Amino acid sequence: MKYFLAIIGGGPAGYTAAEIASKAGKDVVIFEQTALGGTCLNVGCIPTKTLLYSAKQYYNATHSDKYGVKAESVTFDYTKIVQRKTKVVRKLVAGIKQKLNNEHCTTVMGAASIVSRTDEQVVIACGEEQYEAENLLICTGSTNFVPPIPGIKDNPAVWDSTDALDTKELPQSMIIVGGGVIGMEFATLYHELGVPVTVIEAMPTILPNLDQEVVTILLEKYRKAGIQILTDTKVTEIQGNKVLTTNGEYEAEHILVSVGRRANMQGLEALTDLEMYRGGIVVDEFMKTNLQNVYAAGDVTGKIMLAHVASRQAEVAVGRMLKQLPLQRIAYNAIPSVVYTNPEIACIGLTEKDLNDIREGDFAPTMSLDKPFVEYEVHQLPMTYSGRFVAENEGETGLCKVIVDKKNKTIIGVHMIGNPCSEFVAAASFAVRMGYTVGEFKQVVFPHPTVGEVLRETIMEA
Repeated sequence: MKYFLAIIGGGPAGYTAAEIASKAGKDVVIFEQTALGGTCLNVGCIPTKTLLYSAKQYYNATHSDKYGVKAESVTFDYTKIVQRKTKVVRKLVAGIKQKLNNEHCTTVMGAASIVSRTDEQVVIACGEEQYEAENLLICTGSTNFVPPIPGIKDNPAVWDSTDALDTKELPQSMIIVGGGVIGMEFATLYHELGVPVTVIEAMPTILPNLDQEVVTILLEKYRKAGIQILTDTKVTEIQGNKVLTTNGEYEAEHILVSVGRRANMQGLEALTDLEMYRGGIVVDEFMKTNLQNVYAAGDVTGKIMLAHVASRQAEVAVGRMLKQLPLQRIAYNAIPSVVYTNPEIACIGLTEKDLNDIREGDFAPTMSLDKPFVEYEVHQLPMTYSGRFVAENEGETGLCKVIVDKKNKTIIGVHMIGNPCSEFVAAASFAVRMGYTVGEFKQVVFPHPTVGEVLRETIMEA
């Protein structure tokens, strides 16, 4: 049987593409080496958020007195926390499997590899079988990057994020190498469960790609809470459970290394003429590679490594294969990003640093700009302008910052810290995506009382 579409990788990009193409009446085969759902569902987004929710419940219980609630002798069972995480993952994986079965998509479990390719067909091997397809969508995802630090390999004290999620016992103490999103979320998890945490970041700040005014609020809170955060500090060597740095030596039971991910190119070796850039597959605005019938989506493209980006890329790719009109494109300027610390950080669009880098010629913006540098204005309010926020976040201030194009009065960036900003950042995403002006957004009615009202309040100041 010859399929219309073969998909390598069953993560968010893969299963989204399979569902859309199958619903369109096309024959689809999807290959997955380990488990449907990919990194996000199995060893990424979902398990970390499940663990973080349990930690947050414990943290809230131990700090409930500020809400007039007494909870004495509160404890937790980490084994049961991990068991619940596993149950959640299994349930969601089963849901994806059922959805693909309902769409009559052929699912093949195993490591797939390209055998040959012409402009008319791609031949894929998995196990002892070979499969032919008119089109190929590469969704092989990414893997943890292992930096070339002496002493890191084959060291039982060193974990990556997968190891941290798999363990059934809470470490006695933890050093986290890397103050990015993954590192800071794990720092939150361990700290809220009472584990001493040290974060080591080589850059001048944690979360360097985010708005630094927002990051500073989190940094100051976490340092005050007892998390040791070292910036401008490079790891030179790891000796057992001891970390040697340019700023001294540090020791913990385990060392979690989370310094980024790299595109997974396993099984694609036969595509020798596939164009690559900085380790990722080069794609056009429709997710098509330089090869006639080969597309790519998700982390393997080396673009924004987020599950919701992967899903949207898959929608665009399949739409192009099906020749659907109008052709869809991805608005990379309107991709929301969330860091699930406590408090949460949510953002979308350009930061002040981005805009200043554009002015200096050091930044290639992902959005269309009328001129090389956009003159901008910043409007911001503490989250306490929302009555709901005050009611539910005792002792917190938070921040909502909106960046506006000074000439056109369009909203080009929103950056927030405060719970639960992840739940209403989509409103900002819509505004940026549709090019809303300040005047247009002021006409949007928010329900009261909600924390999301602070977004409208901030824009009302513009």
